[in-house]
Amino acid sequence: MFSMAVLSLLIWLYLVLAHGRFWSSTPELPPDLPSEFPAVDIVVPARDEAATIAPVIASLLAQRYDGAMRVILVDDGSTDGTAALAGSAANLLILRGQPKPVEWSGKLWALAQGVAASSAPMLLFTDADIVHDPRHLASLVARALQPRVDMVSEMVRLNCASLAERALIPAFVYFFQMLYPFARVNAPGSRTAAAAGGTVLIRREALERIGGIAAIKHALIDDVALAKAVKAAGPIFLGHSGLAVSIRAYPAFADVWHMIARTAFTQLRYSALVLVLTLAGLALVWLAPVAAMLFAHGWPALAGLAAFLLAALSYMPTLRRYRRSALWAAALPAIALFFMSATLGSALKYWFGRGASWKNRAYGS
Repeated sequence: MFSMAVLSLLIWLYLVLAHGRFWSSTPELPPDLPSEFPAVDIVVPARDEAATIAPVIASLLAQRYDGAMRVILVDDGSTDGTAALAGSAANLLILRGQPKPVEWSGKLWALAQGVAASSAPMLLFTDADIVHDPRHLASLVARALQPRVDMVSEMVRLNCASLAERALIPAFVYFFQMLYPFARVNAPGSRTAAAAGGTVLIRREALERIGGIAAIKHALIDDVALAKAVKAAGPIFLGHSGLAVSIRAYPAFADVWHMIARTAFTQLRYSALVLVLTLAGLALVWLAPVAAMLFAHGWPALAGLAAFLLAALSYMPTLRRYRRSALWAAALPAIALFFMSATLGSALKYWFGRGASWKNRAYGS
């Protein structure tokens, strides 16, 4: 018990002091105006998004942007009238998605069709559940121009209304920051690369340089794959957004479970060995401190308590971002156990042949 408690404490000291300040929940892209206004085509892939598409498209058409701007909605085989609910406007183009080739993932095939219909030097990829502040596009372009980067991505504010969302969504963001420290993503000399697919502004030249969307057509975690490809030849930026909000709801704990399980085993490259090592590592980081506090005495208990407090304190900035009580930090080990269980569930689904699915379609199909 002593060795596990001390090792856990050492890991937390590294995470807090030397892991790219992941816990700071920064940077956040501020409202801004660019020095120039290049034309932008906004590509929105949508599949059965009747519940959200109207406010999403309305928010994009309402952008206060002094340059040319067009919204391209790619209706990816919807059966719920998504396209009809999107409305109409002079700068709104609605495309009926073509049948997907076997080798492509669904969302990327829809994006590729939108890109093929576009012509602007800048492209904004955004999901069909993201509502944008009227200042958002201008702020994204301003960040892309100065200091110059090839791609700007944001972790938009996620829905946090139901009990399940209040308990788990801030932790989802926190764990993403831990996995991909934003400071390292934004450092040109670091190999860490990531993006959040809800909002990605990319220069056309950068997309063409990597071979277009086709270069990552197999990817299921497409935002990270795109970020890695782009960063190999140019700088990127990843931050939080105060100007874009997801309106997709996760009313029950099972809904969040399925959201995590959809790609968790994909993240581990479908490897049983990586799964075992990951779960063991997570148990050491999150569960060993609690076990030491409850069942050990003396120095092991103190080491466990110190590790637990470091974890709780590191969670505070994310809790503040989501306006949640600091008391949720005490539940972080239990929340981590939920995420570990969903990761194991993701692997079991894959091994039993069910794999990941989204909107009534196999996730990779």
